[in-house]
Amino acid sequence: AANELYIYFCSNVTIPLQIFKTGMRLLTGNAFYVYYTYFSILQMSIKSYLKNLLYQPRQLLSELQQLDQHQFQTAMKYLFNSKKEHLVKIIFQSPGVNRTLFLVTLHKCFLVLSALDCVDILSQVLCVSAVNYLQPDVIGSLPNLLLEDAFRNLSSLFKDLYDRTSASTQRALYGWMNIYLYKTEFNESTSWVSAESLWILGRYMVHLPLEEILKISLNEIRLFISYDNATKQLDTVYDITPELAQALLERINLSGFDMRNTSTIYRLGLLVCFYDDLEQMDAAVARALLHQMIKCNQLRGFQAEVHELKSQLLNIAVQNQTLNDTLGSLSDAVVGLTSSQLESLSPEAVHNAVATLNQVSGWAKSQVMILSSKYLSYEKVLSFYNVSQMGALVTGIGTQSLHSMNPRELAQIIRGTTSQYLSDLSPAQQQGILRKIAASGDFSSSVKDIQGAFFKEVSLSGLWNLTGYNSSMLKQKELRSSQVKIAIASFYPNTGQLVKGVTCQVIESMDTNIFLNNFKLFEMNLYLLSPYQVNCLAWKFWEVSNATIPPFLLLHFSNNLFSPKKTDDSNKSFLHGRMSLKAMATALHRFKLCQQLNHEQKTEIKYKLLQLYGSSNNWTAETILDVGPFIALLSKEELNVLTVKVYCLGTRAPSSSEIIKLGEANVFWSVQELKCMDPGTFDKNVELLGAVSGFNSSQLTALKEKAKQVWGLLPDWRSYQIISLGRIALALTEQEITELDLHSIDTVAVLSQQTEWTLTQARAILQGFLDDSGQTISTLKSFDLVGLGAVLCALNSTEITSIRTTEFSAAIARIGLLFCTTPVLRHFKEMTESVFGAATSWNGSILQEIGTIAGGLNEDELKAFDKSLMPYFQPSAVRHIPPEIFQALSPEQIANLGPENAAMVTGSQRERLDASQLQSLGLALDGARTSSTGTQSTAGSLQEGQTPAQSSEWSPPCSCLGEGHTQVCT
Repeated sequence: AANELYIYFCSNVTIPLQIFKTGMRLLTGNAFYVYYTYFSILQMSIKSYLKNLLYQPRQLLSELQQLDQHQFQTAMKYLFNSKKEHLVKIIFQSPGVNRTLFLVTLHKCFLVLSALDCVDILSQVLCVSAVNYLQPDVIGSLPNLLLEDAFRNLSSLFKDLYDRTSASTQRALYGWMNIYLYKTEFNESTSWVSAESLWILGRYMVHLPLEEILKISLNEIRLFISYDNATKQLDTVYDITPELAQALLERINLSGFDMRNTSTIYRLGLLVCFYDDLEQMDAAVARALLHQMIKCNQLRGFQAEVHELKSQLLNIAVQNQTLNDTLGSLSDAVVGLTSSQLESLSPEAVHNAVATLNQVSGWAKSQVMILSSKYLSYEKVLSFYNVSQMGALVTGIGTQSLHSMNPRELAQIIRGTTSQYLSDLSPAQQQGILRKIAASGDFSSSVKDIQGAFFKEVSLSGLWNLTGYNSSMLKQKELRSSQVKIAIASFYPNTGQLVKGVTCQVIESMDTNIFLNNFKLFEMNLYLLSPYQVNCLAWKFWEVSNATIPPFLLLHFSNNLFSPKKTDDSNKSFLHGRMSLKAMATALHRFKLCQQLNHEQKTEIKYKLLQLYGSSNNWTAETILDVGPFIALLSKEELNVLTVKVYCLGTRAPSSSEIIKLGEANVFWSVQELKCMDPGTFDKNVELLGAVSGFNSSQLTALKEKAKQVWGLLPDWRSYQIISLGRIALALTEQEITELDLHSIDTVAVLSQQTEWTLTQARAILQGFLDDSGQTISTLKSFDLVGLGAVLCALNSTEITSIRTTEFSAAIARIGLLFCTTPVLRHFKEMTESVFGAATSWNGSILQEIGTIAGGLNEDELKAFDKSLMPYFQPSAVRHIPPEIFQALSPEQIANLGPENAAMVTGSQRERLDASQLQSLGLALDGARTSSTGTQSTAGSLQEGQTPAQSSEWSPPCSCLGEGHTQVCT
């Protein structure tokens, strides 16, 4: 046994250590065996004792505080060296233990152990605990006196944790480090900051006061920049402000470095993003700066300034040269070129520069379309080879062009390096590829090679014909809910994506050991589960585990404090009365992840924010960073105050830098100011303006008129110009739409992404596409249907029935995302029956696949569904069921809707329900179990021998998840 365990053992059973060791050496034979067995039993008891303490945070705190130096060190080493016994996993699951270990280590460690040993233990504790415990008031408990090695090690640890801490914690840690670094021997005219202190501070150097930076000794700054690792350090200061960056640049310049030298520019790291000495700069230096400025997208904010600097450098870089000659040397600044500049490029220039262009990120859709067209006009033929050279530019290839490719070439693209960009294609483009492959007869072998989100576009009917499922084939694939059950049919869901298909019945029927052994799989893939599934996990965990319930499960019990579905005042009272300001500061970053908070919750969070940070009039940039997306809770007037603090609008017309800086706050421009915008400014920023969601109809009309002024007559508008309009296109009248060239499904696909079209506008887009492309409804292919999107809601009954069944089948999942009127949904439902059979025979997979089309079911069809199928309705479908139809659901059916579907029930639907139905709706909202284990939940997993048409599976709708998880909508 380990020496440390001897110490722990002996200190608790009063046997002197030396006697025990001597006895072990002297004993032989049976005596040794008995003695060793006795010791092993005691050893196991000690382990068991420590394990049990992990479920009792208060007792654990008390016990750890009473340990002496050797005991404390042994206990901590045991905890962190016992991974085989899953102790670290238990620590992760218990927030009480997390916090206890952190606090007791912080308060006790430096008193009983050497500083270096303590730093080592503290490092391990922080690695497994939630870093949000590292709050400013806790940092005040850190020791003020440490040996140099211990201080350096602890500082290094804090530097590693920088990205995981809040802005206020970062500033507090800087303050603690400052205590050690500050030297009093410096006079008032010279800063205490030395090259060494800058190295130790690392990224925390961004918290140095401006006046200190301006006083740093030139010798010290020269020494710092000369150090080889300075570049690596300066590459990480993503939260530096322009003032601090320019102050450092000034000191570097004064210290003797040639700021126009390429070697110096390379050493500046992110400081190049604020380079301000452009006078008489030559083109070579400008290009060197642009090359280094690729990293500037890491900056937290100030992108408007970076954009403006890149624009100025771009102008210098092309001086006395044509854009065709310099295109390949402009780095990612090429994204700043206007559409007219890109249009002026020769196909040969784009071809020669493609190795640079294909690696640039941040391209607008219109830019990629232009560059792809130029490149392919040089290559003449669309082949696997030239597509593989395009990289990110592949998204600019037209849907029809992709569909026209040789299927063998397409199959190579799916398997080749270009496959990483295929998930970025539009649904219409992806459908164009899938349709061509399906028609080639090589569907199974090719589809298996599809990776990422692209795989979600494979239709349910297409998957039914796919054979050879295995776990390796499904790696790197994202699945729709309706696809999951077919995959589960072949093997147990032991890979991430397949947890989507684990029904509540399966979860509830799991043996305790099997459930606990597989719990980590669920936890690691939590973002794939819906709240209904997580609710089942919570109940199961509560029943079978002695461990403290993990916080991400606690949020999903029926008395869920943060549930968006709760209708009582428990949420409000908890936030208002029981959550302290200190707790709010700690929990804020978790609330930021929630996408479905209700109005009352948002109101109380705003109330707490104003308590925590004071009036928004006094908020600083640091406050805004901590508040994050909750800045949207402020009123228009409060937002206006913050906006004006950054920039006073006045009466001037918008400039490019102002448009970039303001983002969504561009809504504050008046109609007159938008009308006065410089044509060049509009042409350069049209896509940014088109992305602003808050513009009213008058503002959109002003921007549309500006587009007509800049681009000329509507029939002359190019596809990339129409695409760049975004929401501005909503201002187009029916007559203006008919004047546009809408022959390309890619153009229409972008227009159809807007959800605010009137019926007459949508009808004009539909007719414009049919006329300009020379098609009829009966000739439309699946990718045309997918590209038309919301425009399909303008179809009449005759047109819907003329859609070819095979094309409708391939596009049905996308059509099921549309929010059409009830009559249109009913006609789509009739078309769906031609694909999947009578509605009364549909299973869970089909209900998931067809989405809102289920809103077109009639009363008899809806009543015929078994209660176990109710969770498979998409939430959007529930909302689209007419109230007079919805009331036909039985109380049992309503109780089995699940919380997500129940939350979608509208007021008009609710008004039609009787008392028993309303009671069932309340149960569904709470996620409560309406019967004994296994009888309430969804249908079981697909049994061996079943066909997909006989099966059903569970769906994960959008959900508000815990830390480290993202919102997923399928």
